[in-house]
Amino acid sequence: MTSDDEMRRMTIGELRRHDAPVTLVEYDPAWPDRYAREAARTRAALGERVLLLEHTGSTSVPGLAAKPIVDMTLAVADSSREPDYVPALEAAGFVLRIREPDWYEHRMLKGAEADVNLHVFTAGCEEIDRMLRFRDRLRSSDSDRALYERKKRELAAREWRYVQNYADAKSEVVAEILERAG
Repeated sequence: MTSDDEMRRMTIGELRRHDAPVTLVEYDPAWPDRYAREAARTRAALGERVLLLEHTGSTSVPGLAAKPIVDMTLAVADSSREPDYVPALEAAGFVLRIREPDWYEHRMLKGAEADVNLHVFTAGCEEIDRMLRFRDRLRSSDSDRALYERKKRELAAREWRYVQNYADAKSEVVAEILERAG
């Protein structure tokens, strides 16, 4: 579970506690369109610096309940070199909120609308492959999608200091599903 100190270290700007259950909503068929709009904005801002851009997270899985936040995964040449991409994304309305140099040099920017998270990794990062395998497994396996949704609903009903703690709590079921994904 991510501690308060870890949250403070990785958060840029104000650290906001959640201290509540997590809200899940039924799948919204408008989510792929929201991804497409934000992906176009990202590509317009970065051009050829976009080495991969995918819709990931629960909103990318038709039929799966989710927090109503579209997750996008972006691969750039080197995610640790923020001057190569962050200023262009900020000019397009994104705001850098998370910096995790010890976890795959992950960066996370919020969209101009609060309902988009742009996760940035270095091209070839194993975490990108893991995220895509997990998404694809949930898209193709009704039983794993149902298992994941049950676990999400169970966990979402609890009170969480930070939403990241809720995400951390899903690790066991994610690992179980990834094992079947090969």
